[in-house]
Amino acid sequence: MRVTANAPVTRLAVAWLTMFVIGTDLFVVSPLLPLIAADYQVLPAQAGLGVAAFALTYMTSAPLLGHLADRIGRRRMLTFCLFGFTVANLLTASATNFTWLLAARLFAGAAAAGVSPSLYALVSGLAPPDRRATRLALVVSGLLVSLSFGAPIGGLVGASFGWANVFAILASFSLLLLWANRRVWPEDYCSDQIAAQQHTWAIASLITRLAPMVAWSTALYGVYIYLGAGLTACGFSPEEIAVIILFYGCGAIGGILIGGRMVDRLGAKLTSGVGLAGLCASLLLVQFAIDAGMLVAFALAAASMAAQLFFPAQQAGLVDDFPARRATVLAWNNSALFLGISLGSVVGGLTISHGGFTANLRISVVIAIVGWMINQAVMPSAARSQAEAIDLR
Repeated sequence: MRVTANAPVTRLAVAWLTMFVIGTDLFVVSPLLPLIAADYQVLPAQAGLGVAAFALTYMTSAPLLGHLADRIGRRRMLTFCLFGFTVANLLTASATNFTWLLAARLFAGAAAAGVSPSLYALVSGLAPPDRRATRLALVVSGLLVSLSFGAPIGGLVGASFGWANVFAILASFSLLLLWANRRVWPEDYCSDQIAAQQHTWAIASLITRLAPMVAWSTALYGVYIYLGAGLTACGFSPEEIAVIILFYGCGAIGGILIGGRMVDRLGAKLTSGVGLAGLCASLLLVQFAIDAGMLVAFALAAASMAAQLFFPAQQAGLVDDFPARRATVLAWNNSALFLGISLGSVVGGLTISHGGFTANLRISVVIAIVGWMINQAVMPSAARSQAEAIDLR
């Protein structure tokens, strides 16, 4: 072990910064789209393919890289993929044409897919059982902070110094974090026999356990993706929308941190159920607030906070149930998240085009209710979870 003094705090800080950089790299493309489109003389919609390329390769690569991490070691996979992430950002910054840029974003998405589950697995593996969800939530909060602050700051840097410099800076931070992660995490040697264990019933159990994640992310991001357009159609000004989204982001950060503490104290099943039920109720509150024309920012902050209770509960529950394959199941969970985001964009777009933003809120409520029902059926109780974990070892 490389770090002894204040090791848990140091590891959490490095993990948080790593997720902040990963998230900024994904979310910063949005404010940079006009600059990228102008440089390559393409439409903004075409430039947006860079986001889709990152998300698509992340979703498809994560399960394979998570499985490899469980076999060759999570620390090793983390450092390999951080190096790949550094190279991908340098390629993005130096792209001479749009095709090169898309290829670089594909590479970046694949590399990020190996970083996140390996990091989550390392954090959860070294955390005390009664602090596991709290520490996972702290690390995940790095992603949410990158959405609220990293992307806007990156957009300002891009506007002042050029968008390519943003990715060059991210590459530099990635290289520093590669060094830091190698120092703070102990080498983890995985048993091929354990990592290669396959149980047909366990695989089927994992698939059902991922269904609530797909429903949750479809409902949540089906609203979030179209939040700006929906609020504009409802008569809100750009300044009002900016404030509302700021409240939304702060609610998400608070929700993820509260959710981690709730899981450690009350259990994953109860917390995930509260999160999904709270999302349903809060989205109905958002509709009421929009119709009334008041307290919309607070209603959306409440919806975001309630929703984020679910995520650390889902992660901690999977870690408890599949301890020998933490990186694999957390990678599949990330893929389920991105699948839900993709479905949310499609469902939300179709719903808004036919019934407006209010109809989108209602459809998302229905999806969240379905997710709650599935979650109550497939999420094991604490006692059954421990028994299954022993069997899987």
